[in-house]
Parts: sequence; C-alpha cells; structure tokens
Amino acid sequence: MNSISPNLNIMIKASEKASKVLIRDFGEIEKLQVSKKGPSDFVTNSDLKVEKIIIDELKKAKPNYSIISEENGIEKNKDKENIWILDPIDGTVNFLHGIPHFAISIALKSNNEIISGLIFDPIKDEMFYAEKDNGAFYNNQRIRVSKKNKINECLFGTGGKIKDEPNLQYRKSGCAALDMAYVASGRYDGYFQDGLNIWDIAAGILLIKEAGGIVNNIDLSSIKNIRIIASSPDINDKLLEKINNF
Repeated sequence: MNSISPNLNIMIKASEKASKVLIRDFGEIEKLQVSKKGPSDFVTNSDLKVEKIIIDELKKAKPNYSIISEENGIEKNKDKENIWILDPIDGTVNFLHGIPHFAISIALKSNNEIISGLIFDPIKDEMFYAEKDNGAFYNNQRIRVSKKNKINECLFGTGGKIKDEPNLQYRKSGCAALDMAYVASGRYDGYFQDGLNIWDIAAGILLIKEAGGIVNNIDLSSIKNIRIIASSPDINDKLLEKINNF
C-alpha cells in the first residue's frame, strides 16, 4: 500500500465506520421496497445517521476544521482554511429504490484547493482515493484515466436534464461521485453534467486530476450549480466539441 497522509487515514476510517450503517439500512430498504408506505423517511434518516457518524469521526481527529455537508450545511469552525466537504449518500434516489449504486464522498479543501478525496461504494466494497501530487488509487491499486482516442468507442457518464442530445454513448447512473471515480479509473472515458453541488464532486475532481485526467476550471468557493466536464486528455477536445451546446 502506498503511504497515505494522516488526514486521508481519518477519511478512510470515518467512511468505513459509516458504511456499516449504510449497508445495514440498505438491506432494510430492499425489504421496504415491497411495502406501500415507501422508504423515503427512512432514507432521510439514513442520510442524517451516516452524516453524523462521519462528522463525529472527523471532529474527533480535527476539532477545528470547518465542514460543508449536504444535510448539515456550512459549519465554520476556528480553522476556516481547512474544510471537510462531504456527501453522506451520493445517489440517494438509487439507495431509496434498492439499487446498489451510491457512495460516500469526502474531500478536504485546504487554502482553496482539494488536497485529499475519497469516494467509497460500500455495497461493492470499492474505495477510490487520491491526494494532491500523490496519484489516485482504487482499493490500493494505482489508477489512470482511459487512453482511448476515438470518441465513438468511448463511454461517458452524465446526469440531470440534457437539452440537446449529444451524439455520444453515455449512461446516467444517478451517482455523480461514482461517475467521477469511474472516469479516474478508466471505466468511463469522461463525464459531463450541469447543476451539481460541491459535495457531489469535490473528491472526484482530485481523483480525476491525480489519475491524469482533465477537469474544467471550477470555482471551489461555489456551493451549488456547478458545471463539470472531465475526461482523459486524449479525448477532451473531441468531447468539448460534441457537447459545446450542452
């Protein structure tokens, strides 16, 4: 295993601890799926539980760091330069429907740049993580973006509403964090989406860059309505051309 920073180690431990609750709750959802009542309250509850576990773990280790999270909002603490950015369940709608495609996403922003990022898919037990200038990894194996350069052989991830259908092979998986992790690991050749929140993509931005990919310029101080276009360098121009009216 490559050497990882104490901060990334904290993130890994927090996500592993929280994932136990997620896996258990997901098992319940699969049972609830058949009942009329529907599981949406249950899911909100899971979101909050998982977020609390993660925040408690992060605070135990770094009590002064600030936090931006989906359910909890912005929490400014003594240290405003170091900020944890987290999404306890990215892919809530999948989770809600008993579809095993969702992830915990945690990133650390320091002086306005992402320096550590982790995306953990607890059901498939797939952990993607990266640190600035230290590469990107999937379950401890080094990962790189894809090397394809013929756009009609590529597969892209996207989400949300698409106005003009781009002439590309793409999938809408319902989980932005995993879409980005899949670009970093070469499963997808690129990813484009509008209207994202910072907690959906903070970890993914670093993963893709550290895996050798290109991400459009993103203002990391914005919280909502972020547009992202990411891919391997080999395909970036061709992708931009195809989606210039997206």
